[in-house]
Amino acid sequence: MTDKKVWLITGAGRGMGASITRAALDGGHAVVATGRRPGEIAAAVGKSDRLLVAAVDVTNVDECSAAAAAALERFGRIDVLVNNAGASFKGYFEEMSPAQVEQQLAVNLLGPMNVTRAVLPVMRRQRSGHVISISSGAGLIGFEYSSVYAASKSGLEGWMTALAAEVEPFGIHTTIVNPG
Repeated sequence: MTDKKVWLITGAGRGMGASITRAALDGGHAVVATGRRPGEIAAAVGKSDRLLVAAVDVTNVDECSAAAAAALERFGRIDVLVNNAGASFKGYFEEMSPAQVEQQLAVNLLGPMNVTRAVLPVMRRQRSGHVISISSGAGLIGFEYSSVYAASKSGLEGWMTALAAEVEPFGIHTTIVNPG
């Protein structure tokens, strides 16, 4: 499987996550597709002997670690991580509850950190890998009704930029994607 990669994709049950999963499978790659609702993932992407579906809430460190371990057990490596899981709560900042603010930051910033922390030791041992995080234009330029979302994505941008320098000596590359 030298020219084929093993992908671990979060938020794979719908939208871009499902599309990325299907594209990787169509390209002949193996995929560990994760999300909070595994049945939704299976319905969205179908079945394949190169597909492992895992229940993962990115805010749960143990579930992130279990997904990385399952990827290693099934496929022996992890080459590409796509941090795609996300949440978007909109509204005026002062009307956002503390719980909504915490959940937004937990999913969009701490979640990618949790999954990446679980995967990086594997990539470091391999001396190769690619960490891709899906951000947003809101991480670059905030806009009305989305201050908390913008804060979470801006944090993701800063973290990924700093992470790039930390992992590059190990042959690990990083990419931030700003759709739209």
